[in-house]
Amino acid sequence: MVRLGFIVALIALIGVLLSGLAAYRVHDQELAIDGIALARAIDVHASLVQDRLTERELLARVASGLFRTPSVIKPNMLEPLRSAIYAFKTDFVVAGWIARLKPNELAAAQAELKANGFTNPTIRDFDDQALDLKALDKPINVLMDVEPRNPETLSIPGRAFDRHSVVGPMLARAMANAKPVASDPVPLLRQNGPVGVVLAAPVFQEGASEPAGFITFSYELSSLMLTNDDSSLFAVALKDPRDSNDEFTANEQGIVTSRAVRQDGPLPSMVRTVTFGGRDWSLDYYAKSNATVRAQQTATIVAAIGLALTGIVCGLFGYVAYNNLRLSREIQVRIGFERRLTAVIDELNHRVKNILAVIQSIVTRTLRHGSDMDSARELLIGRIHAMSNVVSLLSESQWQGVKLKGLFEARAIPHADRIAVTGPDIAVSARAAQSLSLLFFELASHSDEGLSLVGKHPHITANWEVVGEDADSVFHFRWEEFNTSEATRRPDSDFGLILLDRVAPEALGGTAKRFFTDVSYVYELTAPMETVVDMTERDRTEQFSAPLRPVKK
Repeated sequence: MVRLGFIVALIALIGVLLSGLAAYRVHDQELAIDGIALARAIDVHASLVQDRLTERELLARVASGLFRTPSVIKPNMLEPLRSAIYAFKTDFVVAGWIARLKPNELAAAQAELKANGFTNPTIRDFDDQALDLKALDKPINVLMDVEPRNPETLSIPGRAFDRHSVVGPMLARAMANAKPVASDPVPLLRQNGPVGVVLAAPVFQEGASEPAGFITFSYELSSLMLTNDDSSLFAVALKDPRDSNDEFTANEQGIVTSRAVRQDGPLPSMVRTVTFGGRDWSLDYYAKSNATVRAQQTATIVAAIGLALTGIVCGLFGYVAYNNLRLSREIQVRIGFERRLTAVIDELNHRVKNILAVIQSIVTRTLRHGSDMDSARELLIGRIHAMSNVVSLLSESQWQGVKLKGLFEARAIPHADRIAVTGPDIAVSARAAQSLSLLFFELASHSDEGLSLVGKHPHITANWEVVGEDADSVFHFRWEEFNTSEATRRPDSDFGLILLDRVAPEALGGTAKRFFTDVSYVYELTAPMETVVDMTERDRTEQFSAPLRPVKK
């Protein structure tokens, strides 16, 4: 048997090693394939974003090139460009003409804005606060025209953007660089509008060194850089150019939100840089699925298949070899069964002798010389019934113990319906059950001699408790018959007194006492829990009742 086990273990070890090697190779291949697929998808997306940004920057350059001789004060400067702008099929939110107006041109500009029907033709600050035009001593950048014109955009012309925290610095950079410049991410149209970027292209007059104004195009950030397919392998985020600890993301509805980059959060799988408006933009790509987990799952499946095949091979080999040893094992089981049967019979003889000895003592003490035969017969039958009840309960539990409350059944003791039983339903040993069953019968059989002190049958309580823990726990039992006295209670028989005062306490290794109070008869028994439960006897009985197992070699 040992040799067979060694051979099977060797085959299993080889199968496990081969399964582990195959799983390791599959794990590495899956990681490599997922990495290549993710890199290709990210490169394609970054290339498309860059193409889209280049097209929009080209649109700004073309639009600014058409403004060779612009009229600064004219408020509908975008009119000639409308067809050219829409020919590009661009997705800008709003296009604008921002003119650099000198202080002496502001009054005429206001008149032009009013004449063209704009909602608020007053030249004012970017937040619609009034400007002191007389205090101005240098040109300011004023929005003079917008496209498209709708109720939301008609209220924008007339605003000066020099002091705007985002647009103002962008216009200054565009004027200094003389080429299109993109702004930082900013809400468009209104304070809670969609997040986007503004691209400003300076417009120069013939021979001028400073721009006459700026053509601006505003784009939503989601469609410009963060668009992505739902089935793609990654999610894209834009690093905030103002704070490297923040980034912008777009949800399925295209709404852009800013979030802080957690130091303990996942790192981007890859980072790509695109150029737009004279500056670099960093795109962070996060893989939607964990390639490592996926590779581990695939490797686990491969390993499981390998282990299953190994198990099948080992099982077939073991089955064939085991059939050769089955006959010898059956013989060993038969021998063990016969030995067990002999031991069980010996144990049964031991228990039967004990029961017969107890019954002999009961009969001898009950039918002693000079006793009343009717009373003796009644006590004898009751005591034998009590013994029969406890034997039945022990047989049902395979002699491993009896629930204490089961000893108070009506078939075992008289007046059971008038006994209030309280206490934990502990399981007592076979030896303790026999003693306690006779004890309860003796107490109950002497509790109803006529009427009690109040003219009714006495009320009986039987309660017990376990005090302490583990080896120091103690079993306390108290029997009390209320409204009774020595005159109303049947005197205990000689056998009953011996059982109450000596046999039951000694069987449980404890002490007992009985006494009358003013209104009741009390019997108390105290014993260690280790003798009440008797784990040694239970373990020995459980060993005999355990299923038979074949002898191992």
